[in-house]
Amino acid sequence: MTAPLKLMAEDAADLEIISAAVQDALVRMGDISIDKRQRRVAILVNRFRWEAADGKRPFERVRSALSFEGVLSVKSRRVRPDAPESVASLLSIGFIPDEEPPGGIVRLMLAGGGEIALEVECLDALLMDMGQAWRTPRRPDHEKL
Repeated sequence: MTAPLKLMAEDAADLEIISAAVQDALVRMGDISIDKRQRRVAILVNRFRWEAADGKRPFERVRSALSFEGVLSVKSRRVRPDAPESVASLLSIGFIPDEEPPGGIVRLMLAGGGEIALEVECLDALLMDMGQAWRTPRRPDHEKL
């Protein structure tokens, strides 16, 4: 049994590790919470447990919370916030620093060309597994169309 993940990111290298951990996570649009007063974006995802996928079944997913602090603005492209039951696959998370650090743009890239861009005053992200993992019959396959 693999221990639950709890990862923090304060720079682009840290965020790459979180990005690898959440690759192929399933995101329900209704599970994206934007708190303008607290300047926080929190996203509940069903994360594929790549760290436990050694090629043999059973594969697993786990409910995880992904949060970003110090969020100044949120923009999206090809995302349906008006369809809370719609589900997207999270492909990657990247960080584009401002010319004047420590701020920048966190880019969450979704399958199908969707993107969520978070303007942040500094990079402050957290990924935390919650609860028990469950079995899933399929491993995400990027070779299939």
